[in-house]
Amino acid sequence: MTKADGSSLLRILGIDPGLRITGFGVIEKRANKLSYVTSGCIKTGEGGALPERLKMILDGIAEVVAAQQPDQAAIEKVFVNVNPQSTLLLGQARGAAISALVLAGLPVAEYSALQIKQAVVGQGKAAKQQVQQMVRRLLVLPGDPSPDAADALACAICHAHGGQGLGALATAGFRVRNGRLV
Repeated sequence: MTKADGSSLLRILGIDPGLRITGFGVIEKRANKLSYVTSGCIKTGEGGALPERLKMILDGIAEVVAAQQPDQAAIEKVFVNVNPQSTLLLGQARGAAISALVLAGLPVAEYSALQIKQAVVGQGKAAKQQVQQMVRRLLVLPGDPSPDAADALACAICHAHGGQGLGALATAGFRVRNGRLV
């Protein structure tokens, strides 16, 4: 999108999917400057039937898209954890969020947690608190956002930085070791 002053402005919606809490964050990128627009969480709670909870995520993301009018979206990829049932449920929540984005006609980019942390903190094994603090600093926020909102904003920042940080370095032929590209 080009504004009246001729500068290019990109509005990015980041999503941190979760069945209980799905974080979202919207930033704007103009040249190399990032600015905070809004962030929050869609809470489905722990009870209730799965289809209704997935609908809450789909509807919540659709509301954010309608209100904020992003140009692009970025979402965190699912990681496989110890409990396969948890992984499946997370995947379904992620699918509901992606469906809302695709139904709105948005291009959707996907990033692993490692890529997001690398782009925001500079180290792929950063703790949640480090991500919160860096998001606060990068977006000049008065305080740390909630963990889920911070993860969503970090996903949007990762996308704004080209997915890998440092100006979209090519990663073909590289491996990740100890949270760093080698």
